[in-house]
Amino acid sequence: MRIVHLITTLDVGGAEMHLLAQVRGQSTRGHEVHVRYLKGHGTLAKDFLSAGARSVERLPLGAAFAFRLARLARNADILHTHLLKADMAAAASLALLGGARKLISSKHNDEQALTRPLFSRIHGLLGRVPRRTIVLSEHVGRFIAEHGRVPLARQRRIYYGLDPAPFRAAAELAPAERLEVRRSFGWDAEARIGICVARFAPQKAHDVLLRAFAAARAQDPHLRLLLVGDDPFGDGRVRAEALAKELRLGTDCVFAGIRRDVPQLMAASDWFVMSSLWEGLGLVFLEAMATRIPVLSTRVSAIPEVVEEGLTGLLVPPSNSASLAEGLLRLSRDPALCARLGAAGAARVERNFGLDRMVEETLAVYAEVAAGKVGGGEVVRGRA
Repeated sequence: MRIVHLITTLDVGGAEMHLLAQVRGQSTRGHEVHVRYLKGHGTLAKDFLSAGARSVERLPLGAAFAFRLARLARNADILHTHLLKADMAAAASLALLGGARKLISSKHNDEQALTRPLFSRIHGLLGRVPRRTIVLSEHVGRFIAEHGRVPLARQRRIYYGLDPAPFRAAAELAPAERLEVRRSFGWDAEARIGICVARFAPQKAHDVLLRAFAAARAQDPHLRLLLVGDDPFGDGRVRAEALAKELRLGTDCVFAGIRRDVPQLMAASDWFVMSSLWEGLGLVFLEAMATRIPVLSTRVSAIPEVVEEGLTGLLVPPSNSASLAEGLLRLSRDPALCARLGAAGAARVERNFGLDRMVEETLAVYAEVAAGKVGGGEVVRGRA
């Protein structure tokens, strides 16, 4: 099967890493896979080529976009779009020029733009162009049905899948190796480290996390915070760094930027923490759980579908730095709780979020669309 993926950006993010795993799985199974992206630096282009993509190119929006995309669709068996801008641009183009019968859309998040009435109505028209819409959680499916106006009958829920091997291996780091990672940030074995791996976007509410950390650190001087990620399209990191300076966090809070050794950084940490305001699913939660560290996050969107509260992590209300600070202190004071939550999280990833399941369920949707078997009908759900 010849598959073309179109995504808004090819920089580091949850949707992009999910697509990288899909490309690797599809290529390994003998499919010819090509990747196009609309904007950004294309940071992951080499990774996609290494994963088996035959070609990776930027396809910018402009006068020729629709014609170039229609030509790609004519030569493909499936055209699969990811993220809102790519979804809508492709739907509009192929509705006009043909090729929509090969179109599949993936919804990776509960995009807040869809809560605006005019945008919702436009999406209600364009969102019905793809033959199937893949949603990555039950929450996103309900959100897209309500605000994106894509009926549940046109959706297929397929949870993200993760290859736990690199995270499982990192979890087995020897104490000396773990200490070496900590010392690279100026921290010792006594430090109690929370790690957050996320873009510095408003959705992630780093300001809430930083204020929570400052409050918790005032009671526990052993607390440390490692922030991994960047903001390629805005000034989110700059603003977060300014707030950290204002809060006088000093060297107890490190901005590490984009890193390629995330499994090792997680393994050297004591828990994962993120203060999201909304979240389609959160691949990074699966990564943390696979590394056997507990998750502390917010009780919003699809997070409770991934993080079982009290079993694999702790969830608190959003935009509430006091509650998040209490969670940090609870984890810091109870290593036995951290160990129990971490072990349960690793088992949950192995049981419910396998990579092969995700790839096979996605290819099954491709086969249905390619065979023309998709239309109205009843809502379809993949395995949990």
